[in-house]
Amino acid sequence: MGLTVVYLCYLCRRDRLRSTSRHSPKHYQPMQKFFEYNLVDNIDVVRLDAQNGEHIARVVNCLNPHSFVTALDDAEFKSALAGSDYVLPDGVGVCKAMHWFGGVRIGKIAGDDIHRHLLRQVAEREGRVFYMGSSEEVLKGIVERLKREYPGVEVRTLSPSYCERLSEEESSAIVAKVNEFGPDVLFVSMTAPKQEKWVARYREQLTGVQMIASIGAVFEFYGGGVRRAPKWMVSIGLEWLWRLVREPRRMWRRVFVSGPRFVRWVRRHRSEL
Repeated sequence: MGLTVVYLCYLCRRDRLRSTSRHSPKHYQPMQKFFEYNLVDNIDVVRLDAQNGEHIARVVNCLNPHSFVTALDDAEFKSALAGSDYVLPDGVGVCKAMHWFGGVRIGKIAGDDIHRHLLRQVAEREGRVFYMGSSEEVLKGIVERLKREYPGVEVRTLSPSYCERLSEEESSAIVAKVNEFGPDVLFVSMTAPKQEKWVARYREQLTGVQMIASIGAVFEFYGGGVRRAPKWMVSIGLEWLWRLVREPRRMWRRVFVSGPRFVRWVRRHRSEL
C-alpha cells in the first residue's frame, strides 16, 4: 500500500510538471470538452467583466468523479451542470481522465481556488458578495475573515433551512433578499446536488447578481475552521486522501464507490471524448 501511494504521488507530480508546457499559444483552448461538460482549463477566463450574451447571471459549478457519476442517475443535476457557463475540474480523477482517455492535460481548479479568484476581483471594484448556505456560525466566521482580508468588500449572508429541497416560499424570499442586495457574486453552499439544482431553478430570477458559484465545503474552509489539505498534497493530487482521513464517513463512498464507477464509465465511453 505504501509503495502504491508513493508511485501515485510520483505520477501526479510528473504530470503536473509536464502540464506547465503542454500548450502552444496556437492550439491553447481555455475550455476543454469533457463529455457533456465544458471544463475550464484556465481560471483567468472566469471574470466578472465577461458577458454571456443572455443578460442573466453566469454560473460556476464544480465537477469531480463523485458528482459526475451522481449526475448519471440524476437528470436534473446533469442538466444543471451541463447548463453552467463554467465547469471547474475540481477533482484529480477528472483531470487524469482527460489526460489518459482524452489526450489533454488540464490542471485541477478547486472550489477554494475560484472562491479566492472571484473575491480578488470583487475587492478590486470594492463590490459586494452574498453567501447563501451553511450554518450561522460558519457564516459569522466568513464575515469576520472578510473584514480582515477584504475590508472594502460589502457582504451579506443567509443560512437556509436544512432540508432535501427548499420550499418555493423560502426560495422566493431568498431570491428577493439577494436581488435587493445586488451582489457581484452569490456564493452557494448546500452540498451537491442540492445547490446546483437550486441555482439552475432560480438563476433567471436572480436578476441582481452577476455571477453565482456553487462551492460547497469552501464555506467551512474559509469561515468554519476546517483545514484544507496542505499545499504539497494538493500539488501532487492527494487532496482526496487528506479529506478521506479527516472525514471518512463523508468521503469513503466518494473514493471507494464513485471513484471506481467513474473510471469504468469513462473507459467504456472514452471514444466519445
